[in-house]
Amino acid sequence: MTRPALTALLNRASGPLYRQAAQHLRQAITGGRLKLGAELPTEAVLAEGFGVSLITIRAALRELEGEGLIRKRAAKTAVVAGTQPRGQPDTAMARQVNSLDDIVAATDGARLEIASYRPARSAEAAREFGLDGRGMLPCLRGRLLRGGAPLAAFTIFFPPDIGRQLKRADFDDVVVFRSVERRLGIRIAGARITVGAQLADPALAALLDCDEGAPVLASRTVYRDTAGAPVEVTLTRHRGDNYSMSYEVPAR
Repeated sequence: MTRPALTALLNRASGPLYRQAAQHLRQAITGGRLKLGAELPTEAVLAEGFGVSLITIRAALRELEGEGLIRKRAAKTAVVAGTQPRGQPDTAMARQVNSLDDIVAATDGARLEIASYRPARSAEAAREFGLDGRGMLPCLRGRLLRGGAPLAAFTIFFPPDIGRQLKRADFDDVVVFRSVERRLGIRIAGARITVGAQLADPALAALLDCDEGAPVLASRTVYRDTAGAPVEVTLTRHRGDNYSMSYEVPAR
């Protein structure tokens, strides 16, 4: 059998075999040979390629999983879940958020997958729009993906006067507020972001391809126009192992 390009025969004199195997795979991930969402070879193929036992390969994969680089799946091969070990977040999803440009930059390389655009109720969004919450609001639902792997699931509400001017085909930009600006001539002047945490329920776990009960970063972003009026309320649920936020805090 041809040895996979990701592997090489290991030497016991160079240290624990499972750590050597983990390092080979780690370098393939952080170096870009294995992209986010890519499937690893089977444990049996990796074991043969490295010339080690299945027990050794499983120990190596556990180490990578602990670093957030891969995600093991029942009855399936492991998949790349991050491009930097935990504690060294993926620079495309770990940024200071100081401006709208930083929000845009966080979507580098991502793709928008739209599930639906139809009316829905949200008391939370209605309050932001100054409405009583009993009516329906235009609502866009979907996911952000990179390399075929889900990064986040989103639900976006618009005020009725804005939403009725938009149709599903108008959302052709991974940054939704840019589609709104371009289609309607509205300029987004700022946003308020509220961040929290939750556990993935079965429906959200399916959308994010994560375990039920896994930690999820939940954000609510209210985009406003130059007059300060809310234009869009975005509720986003990010995979907890693939997103971080950082803030600069002055001494005084």
